[in-house]
Amino acid sequence: MSHAETAGGPSGTDRGTGGAARFRALHRRPSPDDPLVLAGPWDAATARVCADAGFPALATPSAGVAASLGYADGETPPEEMFAAVARIARAVDVPVSADVEDGYGLAPGELVERLLEAGAVGGVLKDPRAHADWLAEVCAAAGGELFVNARVDTFVRGVTDPDRAIERAALYVAAGADCVYPIGAPVDVLPLLRSGIQGPVNVFARPTGGPTPSELGERGATRVTFGPGLQRLATAALAEIAADLAPRGTGS
Repeated sequence: MSHAETAGGPSGTDRGTGGAARFRALHRRPSPDDPLVLAGPWDAATARVCADAGFPALATPSAGVAASLGYADGETPPEEMFAAVARIARAVDVPVSADVEDGYGLAPGELVERLLEAGAVGGVLKDPRAHADWLAEVCAAAGGELFVNARVDTFVRGVTDPDRAIERAALYVAAGADCVYPIGAPVDVLPLLRSGIQGPVNVFARPTGGPTPSELGERGATRVTFGPGLQRLATAALAEIAADLAPRGTGS
């Protein structure tokens, strides 16, 4: 899996190499306990909330966007996903990373074009070498206009040996990836991954009940994302409120 990114801004105007360079610069962190933290909005309203709260960039989660559109994760039609990303990018003046799952079967050039049109900084896109070749095509088509975050699925697929993740990461970095995302990596192996992976490392975190972004940064995270965590927390909170407000049956 991979994640291709291009910068978004008001009315989708902050695009191209300037936007991508702006987003790359955010990954140069001043200290280990200050990783780049990206909130995960799922529509324009939540994007504004997160930007107004002070997040320097945002990362749309495919599962969260899918839920907001009435689909299961992985089943959102590409037209609807790109339209949702465009609405989010237009709503804020910070870079937006868009999860485009497995690329929807689009050719690299078309995927890059669709991402740039949406005004995002992001998208998630399988043998690691075959995927690395595909990733290299995406990077070549982007010509520096996208920031590419390459997801490594070894841990979520039950492969616990950190060396396997590091091997895949090396292939993706060589193909042109700007960042590597070993999703599901246990916290205790992050220092090993950090020492073995060239360039920024994206770490998944829980919004509540887990290590803080600072703690993850100290263990090797360059940037921290939450996937659909914020959307699920908000949905759970709304469910409680709705249950309290819903009319009760009068019975017989």
